[in-house]
Amino acid sequence: MMMNLKVQRNVRVLVVDDDPGLLRLMQLRLEAAGYGVIAVDSGERALAQLAVSRPQAVVTDLQMGGMDGIALFEAIRAVNPALPVIILTAHGTIPDAVAAVKNGVFGYLTKPFDAKVLLEEIDRALATSGVPGIAGKDDGRWRSEIITRNPAMEEVLAKARLVATGDASILIQGESGTGKELMARAIHAASPRSNRPFVAINCGAIPEPLLESELFGHVKGAFTGAIRENRGLFHSADGGTLLLDEIGDMPAALQVKLLRVLQERQVRPVGGLQHTPVDVRVISATHRDLEAELAAGNFREDLYYRLKVVSLRLPSLAERREDVPLLAGHFLGELTTRYKKVISGFAPEAIERLVTAAWPSNVRQLYNVIEQSVALATTPLIPASLVEQAIQREETELAPFEQARRKFERGYLAQLLKITDGNVTQASRMAKRNRTEFYKLLQRHQLDPRLFKPQRA
Repeated sequence: MMMNLKVQRNVRVLVVDDDPGLLRLMQLRLEAAGYGVIAVDSGERALAQLAVSRPQAVVTDLQMGGMDGIALFEAIRAVNPALPVIILTAHGTIPDAVAAVKNGVFGYLTKPFDAKVLLEEIDRALATSGVPGIAGKDDGRWRSEIITRNPAMEEVLAKARLVATGDASILIQGESGTGKELMARAIHAASPRSNRPFVAINCGAIPEPLLESELFGHVKGAFTGAIRENRGLFHSADGGTLLLDEIGDMPAALQVKLLRVLQERQVRPVGGLQHTPVDVRVISATHRDLEAELAAGNFREDLYYRLKVVSLRLPSLAERREDVPLLAGHFLGELTTRYKKVISGFAPEAIERLVTAAWPSNVRQLYNVIEQSVALATTPLIPASLVEQAIQREETELAPFEQARRKFERGYLAQLLKITDGNVTQASRMAKRNRTEFYKLLQRHQLDPRLFKPQRA
């Protein structure tokens, strides 16, 4: 099945061949079919293009001077095992190509190849790797709430689409405001469970006794105020997906109980004696560095690995600045309808200010700035002065707890390094932390101990 051209134009294929004529021919045929093509003449140049171009598929010749197709595939697999690789092979090297397929190469075509067969094989590779709009019912609606053209974010979405079809537990990591719940909802929408409930709970916003009851339920009379039975969110999400947001804030005692539920796939309510089976796909999310929490003894290692079968890290808004105008325009459309205002867009200087802002609270902060600008706008174009005013108001308001804690933590670490002249052993001892954990804290805050050592005369 050939894909829709509108989808194809957003798909990049890396083509590798040291025969200039064949390379140009493939490029022309793929571009005519609507693909974006990155054409290079060696395996070494292909590797250099991977991080820059972030293709969704690779087509490579098997026999090339220098790095051959198999060596290129192995290098690609080491950094991106989900990226499909198709190998072109001469008749005499078919056994090598077959062996490569057994080792994970997506497929192979013999030269001379038929252009239609090449396009069909690329379609099949893209459908398998989760590119939206390629196969069956996947028309991209599952990810419609995630506005992006950033390659790193697209790579996360492709991985999310790939894992959505299974039941593996997923850990979504990223700073506050990056859209972790939106990603979880998108995964649920792309999964076979999409017609079943999606239930979300913030583990850091509910006191421990109440959190246990909310998750696992309770029987009538289990505690003071338990005047009726509560089935709990695991039962509410039965057959569907449960998002455990801010899992890093879950109390230690509940971590043990959660681990047991994940292992046994059955729940016992608070005050109850009977276990009942549940069929729930668990997605967890956190802005915390869970590895640092493990080192500090705040999070169970066995639970961590149970939750992190697949890990997705969402880039911060500062890492995807090309998305700022897209998001700003999207939010503007929503907010002008809500506020019943006629606003056509932003002044060029306003867009420039939005793109260059720090955005410590990410997309959530951008939305607040756009809403303030719309609410106060009196002209068809939002001026830079109004955007600047909204950004400054956001920055001067009381910082969220986590943001304030990070600021304190960085200042505290810097002060320790100043006192000890950059001696990490002494500084970690003063902080009552082991060296490994202390180094991770320094890396998290990008503090280099060498900068605190005394300057030699």
